[in-house]
Amino acid sequence: MSENLQEEPQKEVQNGFHEFKLNKQLLEAVSKVGYQTPTPIQQKAIPLILAGHDVLGIAQTGTGKTAAYLLPLLMKVKYPQGMHPRALILAPTRELAIQIYQELQKLAVYTGIRAACVYGGLGPKIQKQIIANGIDIIIGTPGRILELYFDGTLYLRDIQTMVLDEADRMMDMGFMPQIRQLLEVLPTKKRQNLLFSATFPEKVERLSEEFLEFPMRVEIAPQSTPADTIEQYVYYIPNFQTKLNTLTHLIQFEEFKKVIIFTKNKTQANHIAQTIEKMFGSVRLIHSNKGQNTRIHAIEAFKEGNIRFLVSTDVAARGIDVQDVSHVINFDVPLVYEDYVHRIGRTGRAFKNGIAITFCNEAEKYHLRKIEKIIKMRIPVLSLPAEVQIEETPFEEAQEIAREIDRQKRKENPDYQGAFHEKKKTRKRKNKQKKQRHK
Repeated sequence: MSENLQEEPQKEVQNGFHEFKLNKQLLEAVSKVGYQTPTPIQQKAIPLILAGHDVLGIAQTGTGKTAAYLLPLLMKVKYPQGMHPRALILAPTRELAIQIYQELQKLAVYTGIRAACVYGGLGPKIQKQIIANGIDIIIGTPGRILELYFDGTLYLRDIQTMVLDEADRMMDMGFMPQIRQLLEVLPTKKRQNLLFSATFPEKVERLSEEFLEFPMRVEIAPQSTPADTIEQYVYYIPNFQTKLNTLTHLIQFEEFKKVIIFTKNKTQANHIAQTIEKMFGSVRLIHSNKGQNTRIHAIEAFKEGNIRFLVSTDVAARGIDVQDVSHVINFDVPLVYEDYVHRIGRTGRAFKNGIAITFCNEAEKYHLRKIEKIIKMRIPVLSLPAEVQIEETPFEEAQEIAREIDRQKRKENPDYQGAFHEKKKTRKRKNKQKKQRHK
């Protein structure tokens, strides 16, 4: 009886991906990777892509989106052929390009299909050599793809499928001119176009109209909503030093097994990493001032479990694909509100549970409300642990917070004249009341 119960799930696993009529090599790779039943985005997108449709996919990070387009793409490419790429995948960051390439290698392991991953930050010599040896799929950032095209290294006239991954991030990073340049040089006949995005703002909608032809739209969750597997909480914390005290208090506990700490700038990231290193030892740091190899090694060390803590700015929020991240901590509230979804999407991946905690000072409450409006939920507020030392806010930081609150109020109400005028009016009102009492 128990043996039959154990065998039944295996049958479901086989049936899950067999229904797409993938070839034997891909089904074996899927089994080796450990994919069981298709995720919702895979269930909906794979048949449409295999049928040759242009597809607009809207799904938050961690939903299996990459495999949703890689499996049908590999099915279409089938086997090594010729010298020039037949498929192009564009990603906004080096980290995401590498992540896609690593996923492709796992799924293409039995096919012999050749792929190259190209991006800036490294000299192009090795990348050029890989391309010269012949490739079937090219993955890269728009700038490096164009650079290799214009110097004659990369021939793009055989491209039959083009994928834009993280299209909303592409727009935020200003890649539209490069994308338009690529569209001018790519063949237009019989080219299948796929666009995937976690959010669908107006600028992405315009891009989809320009880029896709009669697309089939696949939307797995409401726009900009986090995965259901992520528990979200917020602490109201008055200043930087108290945030640091809260962080070091929390991460001492064993349940904080694998933690990514996101912060808004490099200076804060350096300070946080130094503090963690002094107290706990194992930490890595990634931001735009770190070399590409340093960033790759940091993510690999975190992925392999050699370190517990990874500190990052938003530059890498979408390029970190690590299993079993127990917690994401937003040291501050992101000012690009969609980045909140991408930050916390580093946990709760592949149907596993995760926890996202945000630290919020008085000025950041304005931005938190905007994020809550986007994700259509109120984030539960936790009380600061009694053990956390609450520090006095330094004068400069207090002034900066006050100025930011003033700016927010003026943005919402153009007639608002600022805290100084409010105080002046309050004093006048009190003096008037005082005179009336004396009368």
